[in-house]
Amino acid sequence: MNDQPNGFDTLADAHVLPASHVGFVAGEAIKAYLNSTKSPKATILFSGTIFGNPNAPQVASFSSRGPSLASPGILKPDIIGPGVNILAAWSVSVDNITNPPFNMISGTSMSCPHLSGIAALLKNAHPDCNEQLQPANLFDMGAGHVNPVLAADPGLVYDLQPNDYIPYLCGLGYKDSEISGLIQRKAHCGNVTIPEAQLNYPSFSIRLGSTPLTYSRTVTNVGRANSVYVAKVVLPRGVNVKVHPERIVFNRLKQKATFTVTFTSKGFSAETYSQGFLYWLTKGYVVRSPIAVISA
Repeated sequence: MNDQPNGFDTLADAHVLPASHVGFVAGEAIKAYLNSTKSPKATILFSGTIFGNPNAPQVASFSSRGPSLASPGILKPDIIGPGVNILAAWSVSVDNITNPPFNMISGTSMSCPHLSGIAALLKNAHPDCNEQLQPANLFDMGAGHVNPVLAADPGLVYDLQPNDYIPYLCGLGYKDSEISGLIQRKAHCGNVTIPEAQLNYPSFSIRLGSTPLTYSRTVTNVGRANSVYVAKVVLPRGVNVKVHPERIVFNRLKQKATFTVTFTSKGFSAETYSQGFLYWLTKGYVVRSPIAVISA
């Protein structure tokens, strides 16, 4: 029986005795029944594989969560993928004692190859895009559950080149010598430091106090050559968000456009967390960027 933090998560464990793993709500009902009679009786019926779990997809209780302690200005995780009760082929045992042709396990060993495979397919579909081109709540699942079909045709992407990370690392307080050792060439932070939230990421993680904060983003058009995107904001509670410009006009593919987003407290209280979304909308495309706001 699950405890409350594990909720509806049920794992495919190999039990020694005939058993069934139940979620928290079902477990509470079973315990209530056990306490209601002196001679409780139960029957376990196995119905085989049942599809269409109404609670899926959901974030597993053991999934890593943000905000990042090292860099709270970057929203983590970026995205989530299938990683619970994944049925797949299984390698032959080294000692040859057991030799099952398949197994069902959970964790990053399952979600990582799933997302890596999608990344490989996207790279094949868009060979001219670098690894950081990605379509644009939140400390649990980032931009949400991966959708490989929509990711293959996102409309807009937030481009990041390796050199873009140098001013970001400088802003985190790393020394020139430390960054030089990482990139294997000389680095000088004196003129290139940026706030961490200024990194051209497809999301916003904002530490907001009484002073308004403004950050810019640059998007690249990979959808239709001639298109007009209009901004729409779902406001985080207690926060005003202003996008400038509110319309972006593209007349060719790979054209870039820069916009700014200003965050202002409107009753946002300390010790709270609020979330919202920035959408860029045009016919056939919805480009969504998560917004997470915590108190400074």
